[in-house]
Amino acid sequence: MAYTALVDTAQLEKHLSSWRLFDCRHDLGRPQLGEQQYREAHIPGALFAHLDRDLSAPKTGANGRHPLPDRGAFIAWLGQQGLKPGDQVVCYDGGSSAMAARLWWMLRWVGHEAVAVLDGGLAKWLHEGRPTTHEVTRFARSSYPVRPPAAQAVDVALVEREGAKLLLLDARAPARFRGEHEPIDPIAGRIPGAKNRFSNDNLGAQGIFKKPQLLRHEFRAVLGDRAPEEVVSYCGSGVAACHNLLAMELAGLRGGRLYAGSWSEWIANPARPREKG
Repeated sequence: MAYTALVDTAQLEKHLSSWRLFDCRHDLGRPQLGEQQYREAHIPGALFAHLDRDLSAPKTGANGRHPLPDRGAFIAWLGQQGLKPGDQVVCYDGGSSAMAARLWWMLRWVGHEAVAVLDGGLAKWLHEGRPTTHEVTRFARSSYPVRPPAAQAVDVALVEREGAKLLLLDARAPARFRGEHEPIDPIAGRIPGAKNRFSNDNLGAQGIFKKPQLLRHEFRAVLGDRAPEEVVSYCGSGVAACHNLLAMELAGLRGGRLYAGSWSEWIANPARPREKG
């Protein structure tokens, strides 16, 4: 059985010897902290995936804070990690699972559907006293194949051209969405016409995702009768947006697309319209 959305801690511990794990811890203010913490202790068998180095392309000043890498470059990285098409992958991080969701989405973007996020993340794993190690497992390199994508991205040109026809779903905190507070990007506001679904609202107690029925109810309150395929998820830099796409998947609302450049790319061109309030 392939897991394509979430696995719980008990399921993961049962399959530690056979599943592939990736530790995605990252601190936006201290980009090397996650890797340092990984070296100190991680779930046995996990390899580290660095948001800036492995899950993003180089920044140009116009393509956002975490632009998507070239698909071929990402597929080559998967081969360097020894990943095979039949592997069950589990991603986790040390926070809300937004970083883990970015890798979850990217694996689907290159056609790897047997990928899930650890529900509750590393915090729940540690709280339950489950094993960790400082040892890094070595995997023989593989030749990961090019496959049709199971997740779709859109670029800024499409958002500029068709944004009014789409349902732009902003995953940032409400104050950032309204343009009242912007702690990261140089300009506050949102893409005109967007609606807000704060990614942290996908979680309940202990950082566990809410039940699918509740997620569906809450997303439907924002989406109305719009089809999931009309949704384009964005945030500040295309990370928390993946958390919303994972929650939509859990809710049975599959088909939303990612605008990875997000707000940080949108504001790089002063001619693009902005909205507040």
